[in-house]
Amino acid sequence: MTITTPALPKPLEGGQKWLALAAMMFAVSMTFIDQTIVSIAAPSIQSELGLSDSGVQWVVNGYLLALAALFALGGRMSDILGHKRMVLIGTIVFAFGSLMCGLTPKQSYAETWIICFRVIQGAGAALMFPAALAIVFAAFPVKERGKALALFFGITGAFTAIGPLAGGYLTEWTWRAIFWINIPVAIIAVILTILSKSNTVRKKESIDWRGAVLITAGMALSVLGFQQSATWGWGSWKTIFCIVVGLILMIIFVWVQTRTKDPLIKVRIFKDRAFSADNAVLFFSMMTFIPIFFFISLYAQICLGETAQNSGLFLMWFFIGFVVASQIGGRLLDQIGPKLPMILGCAIAAVGFGLWAWKTPSLSAGAVTPYIVLAGFGIGLLLSPASTDAVNRAVDASYGEVTGVTQTVRYYGSSIGF
Repeated sequence: MTITTPALPKPLEGGQKWLALAAMMFAVSMTFIDQTIVSIAAPSIQSELGLSDSGVQWVVNGYLLALAALFALGGRMSDILGHKRMVLIGTIVFAFGSLMCGLTPKQSYAETWIICFRVIQGAGAALMFPAALAIVFAAFPVKERGKALALFFGITGAFTAIGPLAGGYLTEWTWRAIFWINIPVAIIAVILTILSKSNTVRKKESIDWRGAVLITAGMALSVLGFQQSATWGWGSWKTIFCIVVGLILMIIFVWVQTRTKDPLIKVRIFKDRAFSADNAVLFFSMMTFIPIFFFISLYAQICLGETAQNSGLFLMWFFIGFVVASQIGGRLLDQIGPKLPMILGCAIAAVGFGLWAWKTPSLSAGAVTPYIVLAGFGIGLLLSPASTDAVNRAVDASYGEVTGVTQTVRYYGSSIGF
């Protein structure tokens, strides 16, 4: 069977493509902020609401798991229902989840309440993110995508950096404000999205709900097993059951996708070795990228005795390296391709994280700071080239679908690493 590349929409012209980029950056900025801002406030949330250690982990991980489990579905829905529409729906769902997280009552059911609405936040982000990336990809010609995605990931990465900084200050007032800060951002995102144009093409296909259930259940069970292994123990039947059954369900998902007319994920796109390599890089790099924020927050506040505000400043060092390198990585992608920045990024990140781990027991902020910057530089160098190249290489698949795949891989790695 011959695989052909589908006809793609023409890029936007003039200022319209930059307006589309700005609108999508505001929309997804909330999802990036919430990857880090909650980690800073975790000790305060746990103390005020009386959460268990496992509960406070799920406040962070419930969000990541919903992102991973629903990204592919979000990408598919955006292709069928319209990318601009899904950005708006996702933004509103995310803002609602944020509002309700901030309203968590000091009651016995507080843990269940906040975890549930964190999952709703993650669901909103999963609906929004693939559609937003699809709009950005379609707005720019191939030769300009590296620069556009470098700006996209660099500036949203800066928003991620703002997360711990703002979180530190807001937590000094009340941890609830870390969720409410998303509301004005959501309003701006909705206005800019309405004003912007989208030239993405909608598909007249059905949604594979069977596949959605299989991948969601598989990811949820496997992550639950890895997450609870510290509590249940690696030898516990519950740990083994969750991990094994979760992985079996994901294997069944792949088998079902090869036999479905309109699958959630066209798994044959992984036959492209470069596409598979891009996703492997994203998976393993994200196992450290998101979980490290939670570690830094606890390390700074518990081991170094820093306030929530100062621990936010401590995280800024990581993003100084990240934001600078993301611009370099995007330019290298446009000029020489993705291979060199990805290899260099992986190597630099590995060295940075290794030296960081070596110096961590010294309990000295000055001793680890250079290596925090180095680790952030490595991740920033590889992220944009890997994400962009994966979408550029995928054939017989739309932008929404492929970004759904790559982001599913990213956040599944984050959930497992956490």
